[in-house]
Amino acid sequence: MKRELNFIVSAFILIMLTQTGCRKAPAPAEEIRAEISDTVPKALPARPLSGDFKKYWYSGVAELNSYELEQARYGELRDGEAVLIYVTEPFDLEKQVKADLPGEKSTSVLKLNRVRKFMTGVYPYSIMSSIFYPVSDNQHALKVTTSVQEWCGHAYTQVNRGEEFEIVSHSYFEAEADQNLSLPLTLLEDELWTRIRFEPDALPAGDMEVIPSLEYLRLKHRPIKSYKATGTLSEPGETRTYTLTYPGLNRTLQIHFEGTFPYRIEGWTETFQAGFRTGSGMITSTAKRKKTLMTPYWQKNSREDESLRDSLGLRLK
Repeated sequence: MKRELNFIVSAFILIMLTQTGCRKAPAPAEEIRAEISDTVPKALPARPLSGDFKKYWYSGVAELNSYELEQARYGELRDGEAVLIYVTEPFDLEKQVKADLPGEKSTSVLKLNRVRKFMTGVYPYSIMSSIFYPVSDNQHALKVTTSVQEWCGHAYTQVNRGEEFEIVSHSYFEAEADQNLSLPLTLLEDELWTRIRFEPDALPAGDMEVIPSLEYLRLKHRPIKSYKATGTLSEPGETRTYTLTYPGLNRTLQIHFEGTFPYRIEGWTETFQAGFRTGSGMITSTAKRKKTLMTPYWQKNSREDESLRDSLGLRLK
């Protein structure tokens, strides 16, 4: 009996040793991280910057564009003005703000500040969005912010790009209030306004998921998420148009721009439901470029510099 028991124990130990010997040894931590990184989509190669791009965008000035605006709000068209301010600047990748001093932790971005002002009856609206898009033109915008001010209150939304889009939103409406959410990385409508300035033929086309502009989502009180959309680009010509259509939102955005470098934005049209209820009819906001001025506007802050507003044809304060 003892002999049989020893045989069974020995056989069991042999089996265990054999199985252990066949089992693959645990991978080092470095190998595990490498395997994980292989499953994460990598950024496309940085797009080389042309000599024309460098000369135009790194000349120490900003591009200021003024627009005559007809903005749809509360089912009516409102006269207003818009300004698109484009400028390159260093962006701190850790703090997600403009870098005071360029360094290893910063990258160059083409920043767009998009401003719209219009009246609704007795009270005004002021809307501003800032888009920080890397000049490498190979990844999504690094940051987008939008603020809306009017006499009922003000609201603010911020998107920061990490492994996902991290979003913070504040509103004076109870149903929206304060929100913190994350969304998978996908196309931002707001970044299209900067991507056009690089290479329009590289703009995304066909059916896709898009996060609409933060301005639209705020004004129409839509959930912050991606929606199905279709993008199309017109044929080459003196002026070209990029069209983004959202079937589920019953909305179409068209951005009109110069057909050759520097691809200045000539204007836009945005068609959507006039009211907040289905069947309320459609209405279209339009903007047409008035003037363009190349200047270091951040240095033009004295009273005598107010004449530059006349150069841009701006009336509203």
